[in-house]
This record gives sequence, structure tokens and C-alpha cells, in this order.
Amino acid sequence: MTPYILLVEDDASVREACTQTLELADFNVHASDSAEAALAQFTANPACIVLSDVRLPGMSGLQLFASLRQQDAELPVLLVTGHGDVGMAVQAMRDGAWDFLEKPWQRDRLIDAVGRALAQRRLQLENRRLRASLSGNGIDSLLLGDAPAMRQFKARLATVAGTDADVLVLGETGSGKELVARALHQAGPGARGEFVAINCAALPETVFESEMFGAEPGAYTGASKRRIGKIEYAHGGTLFLDEIEGMPLPLQAKLLRVLETRSVERLGSNRAHPVQCRVVAATKLDLKAESAAGHFRADLYYRLNVVTLRLPPLRERAEDIPQLFHHFAQRAATRFVRPVPALSAANLAALMAAPWPGNVRELAHAAERWVLGLDDEAPGSCTSLPQQVEQFEARAIVAALQSLAGDVSATAQALGIARKTLYDKLVRYGIQPAHYRQP
Repeated sequence: MTPYILLVEDDASVREACTQTLELADFNVHASDSAEAALAQFTANPACIVLSDVRLPGMSGLQLFASLRQQDAELPVLLVTGHGDVGMAVQAMRDGAWDFLEKPWQRDRLIDAVGRALAQRRLQLENRRLRASLSGNGIDSLLLGDAPAMRQFKARLATVAGTDADVLVLGETGSGKELVARALHQAGPGARGEFVAINCAALPETVFESEMFGAEPGAYTGASKRRIGKIEYAHGGTLFLDEIEGMPLPLQAKLLRVLETRSVERLGSNRAHPVQCRVVAATKLDLKAESAAGHFRADLYYRLNVVTLRLPPLRERAEDIPQLFHHFAQRAATRFVRPVPALSAANLAALMAAPWPGNVRELAHAAERWVLGLDDEAPGSCTSLPQQVEQFEARAIVAALQSLAGDVSATAQALGIARKTLYDKLVRYGIQPAHYRQP
């Protein structure tokens, strides 16, 4: 959501001049001639900052400020004062006002002040949306993000979450495949059972079989007592097989039999034990290509490839980066008992322009370094000239889309480039114009 400026000024000529100045700077302005009208507008749409004259007929600007603070203590309020009101404005700032401007205000000072306030408000609104998401239950409480690619993914996930169908999750390293598995578990019929996770690439082949399938006493040297394997332990719940491409080929045949018969035989036993659980497998590789190359069993691939969910990488959902970064920063602040440093609009643009090859995991680590004060530069920053140029270009496009409410044609015209060129750049930087369109 792009916040707007709620301008409160009773002098019609000053109100018109200020509105024109702000609109020429590509800001969205709603002008009111009284504090009472401004309060009504704020109630209707609180996604704003307030720029108000101190001296108003009826309710004064200071009274308006106090009333707004009662409704939203974080709301940036900028007060416009005459020369004799400076002391009053300074006291208001001590009481929590964002800034004050003295009449006659200078254009650059005005633009800079409201620009910083709007950036702060945007971060506040993103943070609130994050907290609202975290307070919910189900899929949205685990998988954060509202970008079109993520909404489409969550809609597809929701269609199978309530069933016990096995699922194959495709996603790059660090994109959050285990969170998808947990969301499926919590929303599925096996939510009261165990969520059993095993990394197929991390287990040594010598212990893989006993870990997965279990063993009876005497099944192998050192097996002195019965061992319940991961598959059997997941009975009534969910079995998550991460990096399934790392499972040894001989054991893939045994897993295939488990999936087909829904039963498991422990090592050293001839008895099959029934197992009812949802199996969620995850991989970062193209299993069809792996099976063609002889690195993965084709029959197991086709058995797993019934319901396939492709988790979009972070570069395809750049709109979610602010929300995710604030979530990770708040989590890090709680863990390290540190405050969250302020994030400027330039920092935010750098975050959204960065490539993030490590996806959400890399972003989380960047947020932790930011909270610890270990980043000398803004998170997501880069040093090479081509990367700096890309950052600047992405920031310019985002700023234009924000000011033009996501209108691609108007944005292309404002930037002086062809629409096709702009569309190419939107795809390249993972920018979705729909995110900036106002309802």
C-alpha cells in the first residue's frame, strides 16, 4: 500500500499552492480545509501522513495532532508554523510530532520532509501487515508474502492442503521448502500427528536404511534393540523428505514400495507394518532430468510427481522483500536483545534490487547482520558498477510506479523509455506493477 499525504490548510491559496508543489513532485495528496474534515478522511483511510497548519479555525493543528496520536501513535505528523509558533512546534516534536516547517516553507525542504515521512509510514504499514499475518493461523502464518507469484502458490497449496495427497515441492536453496511442508502438515488431516523431517542428502548411506525403515534386534552388528524408523514414526502425521535427490538409488526402490503399499518392513523383519502418513518430498533439482541421466529412479519420480508445487524464488516475489526483512529483523532483535535500526527508502530499494541467490535464507541472514550492526553498507548493497547501475534503475522504476499508482504506460512515459523496454526490466528485476496499484 502506498501512503498518501493528508494536507490540512484553511487558506485556499496556500492549500492550492502546497498541493500543486507536492503533486508536481509525484506525491498523492488529499487536501482538507479543517481539522474536522481531516479526521473524517483519516478515519476513512489511515494509510497516510499528515501535513497540517498549526493555526486552523475550530480545532487547531495541535489539537488535531493530539487526536491523531490517540488513534495511531506511530502516525507521522508534520506541522506548518508561522514565525511566532516555532516554540510551540518544538514542544509538539517533543510530544511525538514527526517534523515542522516554518512559513514560508522552501520547496526542497518540504519535499524532503514529506518524502522521509512517507517512507517511514510505508515501513510502518508493511510491519503491521506482517504482524497481522503472524497473528493468523494456517498457511499465511507460515508462508509470508502477498506478491502475485506467492498468492498463486498459496492458492494452489490450499487446494491440496486439506487432503492427504503426497506432494513434491520444487524450490531453490533457501526458498522455504520446509515451511511449505509444515504448512501442509498443519492444514492437513494429519495435523495432530508428528511432523518428521529427514534430510536425505545429509544422512550417511551406512545408516540411511535403519534411520528410514527401522530395524529389529540383531539386524546388523550393534543392533541390540528394536529401532522405529522415521517412516513408521510419521504414522498419522507427515513425513518430510528434504533433498530427496540425495537418497541412495538402492533405497529409492524401497521407498517406492512404501509409497505404493503404505507399509514398511524393518530391517531384519518379514512383517509389514501399515503406515498412513502424508509424504512431502522436496528438491532443488529437476528430477525428470536427473532420472534421464540415471541419477534418480524414473518410477519413483513419476510416483512423486502427482501433486507438484513450485515455490517461487525471492527474485520472482521482490514485493515481499520488505515484509520478510522486517519479520526477520524483528525476530533477530528479540533474539539478540537489540533495537531494529531504521531502514531508509534507499536501503529498501537496494534490498529489492539485490539478486538474493540464497533466497529467503540469505535475506534472513542479512536482517540479522543489520540488527547486529555488522553491515558497513545497506543490506542488499553491492559494490560493482554494473550492480550499482541495476540498483539505481530498479529504484527509479519502483519510485515511478509508486507515484503513478502502478500505471505501466504512464511510468514508461515518465522514464522516457518504450513500454516493451519497461516490461523487460520489470521481468528482470521481479517488479510487479499490480503491487503499486491503488484500489
